[in-house]
Order: sequence, then C-alpha cells, then structure tokens
Amino acid sequence: MSLDSFNVTRTFHRDTYPAISPTKASLSQAGKAVLITGGGGGIGFEIARSFAKAGASKIIIVGRRTAVLDAAAVKLREEFKNSTPTPVFIAHQGDIGDDASISSIWKFLNSQNIFVRVLVLNAAHFYPLGPDTLKMDKREIMEGFNTNVGGNFLMTVNFVNQPLRPKGQQLNLVNVSTSTIHIIPGPNSTPYAASKAAFTALTGRIADEHPVEEIQIISFHPGIIYSEGTAKFADKNLKWDEMALPADYAVWAASPEASWLHGRFVWAHWDVDELKADKEFSKRLEQEKGFLRVAVQGLKDISVDAFLNKQGS
Repeated sequence: MSLDSFNVTRTFHRDTYPAISPTKASLSQAGKAVLITGGGGGIGFEIARSFAKAGASKIIIVGRRTAVLDAAAVKLREEFKNSTPTPVFIAHQGDIGDDASISSIWKFLNSQNIFVRVLVLNAAHFYPLGPDTLKMDKREIMEGFNTNVGGNFLMTVNFVNQPLRPKGQQLNLVNVSTSTIHIIPGPNSTPYAASKAAFTALTGRIADEHPVEEIQIISFHPGIIYSEGTAKFADKNLKWDEMALPADYAVWAASPEASWLHGRFVWAHWDVDELKADKEFSKRLEQEKGFLRVAVQGLKDISVDAFLNKQGS
C-alpha cells in the first residue's frame, strides 16, 4: 500500500516547501532557547539546523554519545558562525531513559540560567526487533517504554516546571512520533509502535488539561527517513523522504501557525496550507474530540461522569 493513500490533503510532501520554511517571518524562533533530544544526528541534528535558520538564540542538543554530540555542535557552529545573531549551540550528554540523567540535564540548564521555550522530543528507542512478540525479552520491551513513554513524560514534567519560567509564559512541546500509530505495524515494529502510541495518547490528555496559551503541544509523524537508526534494518534503496521535511516541520509545529492543531497527531507529509483551508477538516477538529488522537474508535463518545451515572441507574 502506498503511503499516499494515507494522505488527507491533495499534496503529499516528501521534502520541505515554502509554507514551513524556517526563514519565514511568521515562524521566527528569535530569542528562544530550544532543547532537542536525540540531537546529535539524523532528524534531531537537522531539526537543530532548522531552528538555527529560524533564529533561535540557544539550541541545546542532548544525546547519549558525547563524541557524536560534540562533533554535531562543531558542525553547527561552523555552519552558522556568520549568522546574525549567531546562535549558541550547547551539546549536553544525557539519557532520557534514565531518571537521574534527566534530572542532571535540567539542573545543568538551570545552573546556566537557561530557560527553554521549545522542547523537541525526538530521541527514541526502537528495539527489540523480532517476528514473535511473545519471544521477546520483557526487559528489552520495558526499555523501549521507559524511554519512549517514561523518559518523554519526565522531560515534559521538568520542561513545564522550570524554575526560570516567567509566569504566564507559553511553552511549545513538539513530539516526533511515528506513522505506525495509524498504519498496522509490521512484526518488527510492534513494541516501538505501542510505546510511541502510548506517549502520543498521553500528550493528547495533557493538551486537554492545559490550554494552548499555556503549552502548545503538537505530535507529528516525521516521514520515512533514512538515518543511522533505520540503516540497521532497512533498505537504503527504498523511496525515502528528505530530512529537511521533518526538520522544518518541527519549526512550524512550534509556531503560532500550528496552534489550531493543539493536542493532535499529524503527518509532516500533509500540506499545512491545504489543511487549514479544508473546512471539513476544521469542522472535524471542532466536533470530534477523538479526531487525530490516539484511541480505540467505534463507540459513541461519552464522558466518565455520564458513564458512571448510567451504570448507577
């Protein structure tokens, strides 16, 4: 089945395009500090480049491998050394699968008087792989959930509760998710898809509890990207999307232009202008609470209070 069949707009992008260009004035990130997990390579590194193009003042890339992070920071500094203003790139080792490491990340930022306005949750745990879920090791499965759900959750909690956050200051949370939430996943992706679905569902709940004026939350599928991670189990000759698509889309998702999708899960492939112009799409967002959310569909929406009252009648 072609991915085009999952399109909800006439245009299906595989590369960046003007509406999500980080140099677009309405997408400016000027004066903002941005933290990107998994920022040393692949999509995370390209997201860092896009936020630099959008004028972010500080870009913190976090990852487990110090050497990779340091090399990435050197490349970024060299590329943007003549930008005005010149962004500050900070490489900080950290493992979001480890609670103590997460605490250390935020203690460091606070000690450096850095208030993070935008958090991009890009790091992910893809394993275990295998054709039979019941033959997988429980510890390996839980490592995936510990990173993709627990780690992302704890990063979000620390982000929202920053001591340096001015009262009333809006935050932007961008969750890099996966299309396997919408597509029946292959046997090798099941634990990964389940953990990513769990956290994407959690972001929808958080969005229900916190208005967009407080924290804007967008989850998105980045596309089919060839990277160090996918190279381990995928064919390089497949039709891959360009890295610039999710990188620039992350900037768009952290801008006021994406505020109307607060709490929803969308694909970077979908044309943002066509989405906004689609009256039927907008109507579904307003009327269907579960539209582009992670849930089991099939029953008429009913509140918990209504359900309990019905049970007691």
